[in-house]
Amino acid sequence: MPVNSVLFAFGLTVFAGLATGVGSLMALLNRKFSPRFLAAALGFSAGVMIYVSFVEIFAKALESLTEAFGDGKGAWVTTAAFFGGVLLIGLIDKLIPESANPHEIHDADATEEQKEHHKKKKLMRMGLFSALAIAIHNFPEGLATFMAGLADPTLGISIAVAIAIHNIPEGVAVSAPIYYATGSRRNAFWLSFLSGLAEPVGALIGFFILRSFFNDVTFGIVFASVAGIMVYISLDELLPTAEKYGEHHVAIGGLIGGMALMALSLLLLG
Repeated sequence: MPVNSVLFAFGLTVFAGLATGVGSLMALLNRKFSPRFLAAALGFSAGVMIYVSFVEIFAKALESLTEAFGDGKGAWVTTAAFFGGVLLIGLIDKLIPESANPHEIHDADATEEQKEHHKKKKLMRMGLFSALAIAIHNFPEGLATFMAGLADPTLGISIAVAIAIHNIPEGVAVSAPIYYATGSRRNAFWLSFLSGLAEPVGALIGFFILRSFFNDVTFGIVFASVAGIMVYISLDELLPTAEKYGEHHVAIGGLIGGMALMALSLLLLG
């Protein structure tokens, strides 16, 4: 396999992955952060995650698993993997000790300082969960971009551009809550940036180690599980927090805006 082809395909995955950093910078360069902006950003991120999970990630998982198992069994396996992802992230949420879980604060008995502390802990935890879900999501995407770039450079470019557009709002999903929790733009940027690096890491590991094991079944199960994780985070973390920090219509407006952007990117680049 020509070295130039490998470097070109790997460059596409780096380009797509670094777009999370672009999204992070877009959010963090807005120096006048406000609760309304945070509510809109979190709603927007939830819209991105929900739309891309059901319309793109779940659909790709279903396609892979039906090719492997047939229409009936493939649909069952895809659905099971989706709810398996929901169960996994739900168990992680449940197993966090009550004293460390911002969901469990009793606001009526807490001082204002304690409430603010727990809000920051919840935002930090939410940002880290978003970073983890996005990193897991980006891992197989990086492998897919890399393999497409090797097989057909034109197809690889199209996929890389589409994924990069998807990754920009994902950068907001990570950086905005972490910035609010820590007050550090640097920490928010680097955590967002690192979640995007999962794409080239996925390409390298997939190409050099997992080539013989990565098939339609593993790809489909991973993608369906990640869709479940992202939907859970959106409904359990992003939207409720957006509602707390801003007006209802600001959060919902962000939600619809995130869905609309993802729909537009899929229509234009699909």
